[in-house]
Amino acid sequence: MDVAQLKHSTEKHLLKTLDWLQRMVKINSFTTNVKGVDELGKLTADCFSELGFIPTLTPSAHPQHGHHLFLSRGPLDQKPIVLVTHLDTVFPPEEERLHHFCWLEEGNRIYGPGTVDNKGGTLMIWLMMQVLREVNPALFEATHWLIAANSAEEVIGSDFAERTRDRCPEGARAVLVFEGAPFDETGWHIVTSRKGRAEYRITCTGRAAHAGSNHALGINAVVELSKLLPTAAALTDSTRDLTINVANIHGGTVLNRVPHEAVAELEMRAFDPAVLASACQALEALAGITEAGAEIRVEQVGGTQAWPGGTETERLFKLWQKHACAIGECALAVRRGGLSDANYLCDLGPTLDALGPIGGNAHCSERSVDGTKSPEYVEPASFVLKAVMNLLAIAEL
Repeated sequence: MDVAQLKHSTEKHLLKTLDWLQRMVKINSFTTNVKGVDELGKLTADCFSELGFIPTLTPSAHPQHGHHLFLSRGPLDQKPIVLVTHLDTVFPPEEERLHHFCWLEEGNRIYGPGTVDNKGGTLMIWLMMQVLREVNPALFEATHWLIAANSAEEVIGSDFAERTRDRCPEGARAVLVFEGAPFDETGWHIVTSRKGRAEYRITCTGRAAHAGSNHALGINAVVELSKLLPTAAALTDSTRDLTINVANIHGGTVLNRVPHEAVAELEMRAFDPAVLASACQALEALAGITEAGAEIRVEQVGGTQAWPGGTETERLFKLWQKHACAIGECALAVRRGGLSDANYLCDLGPTLDALGPIGGNAHCSERSVDGTKSPEYVEPASFVLKAVMNLLAIAEL
């Protein structure tokens, strides 16, 4: 496809793209605002209807979350190209009102909830499909497209991935995740792997006693647990990209009672599944009876598989890198510690992440007078070149 023709078409459709984005940003879609998430899902289905996409709204397995949205078109006997986005944001309605956080065009930025995470990603997909239909209708019609929009990405979970997998029984030609794109002076970041996570609860059971008259008979669960936590935290190993974060600790009841129970929660992350598994074993080995007689229980309460990247993802990245160069930009392969739908969907096919528009300050709604705090924003001009790069790479794919 001709780069100049793609740019012209993308620029022509940019204003309508931003009109749709403004309509979406006006809808509060905080993860547990089921009404708002579902309203956004229906608006998104309307947005793609003119392109011939058939919508399916699928209930989440969790009643506190809205419906997942799937949009499909093209020959269903092919493996699809899966284009991934999400409907929810992290901002409750009261937070948006408190900080007057709403659509605001200012300079070369547009501020607002979801502008880059991830309503902007949704509209990047829409813009690409509009341009492809216009510039290369044969490719547009001949491809099986599946747009998968998670209703609860911000809290992560396997439910959405399972529903997506149901629609890809033979896998996918590619899984392309349109999270907002990090960038710096070296170029555009394209994410090629993400850490996996294991979540743990450590419970210490001691012996209650009166703190004044029978202190010596008690076994202080808070003290015993606190002795253990430095050992757990010390499992962190930067040489293996392994992190352990002790996130909270609580225990005891009243001041005149030796606490009989204390609980801590932590998470660990690593790119290499074997490294994560080894750390899990080391943490679980801390279970047992302490010298003072307290019982330590270590329980895994959740986890997310790593997306380690690999040969197929590297091959996919090379395509995107090639076409970034073709339009005068630089694309860099990066690994990230944060989670996304890529962690859950990477087993469907070669995967890339962060293909959405450029922006920043995701998850922030605050603006300070001195400028040290600035809310989430997207750079509208970035839609054009990012869409061109994505379309050139998909065409070659």
